[in-house]
Amino acid sequence: MSLQYLTDHSGKYTAVVIPISEWEGIVRKHTDLKSLGDQPAELPLSPKKYTMADFAGTLSQEAGEALQQYVQQSRDEWDSRNI
Repeated sequence: MSLQYLTDHSGKYTAVVIPISEWEGIVRKHTDLKSLGDQPAELPLSPKKYTMADFAGTLSQEAGEALQQYVQQSRDEWDSRNI
């Protein structure tokens, strides 16, 4: 059996990859593991196209106004330095 060990940046093992033929043999012996090998559901062909309406109400009016004020202040500073 040819196993592959995956590690993180510090060298600690994080996962083991086994050949699919080995996995199928294990599942035949241990039928309770079958659900672990199910193929993931197919993803939609194209991602959802978002509109501004999808995000309405996700930011409070106060936070939005504070962000707008910060952006305006940043623009004013940029303009004053680059005249």
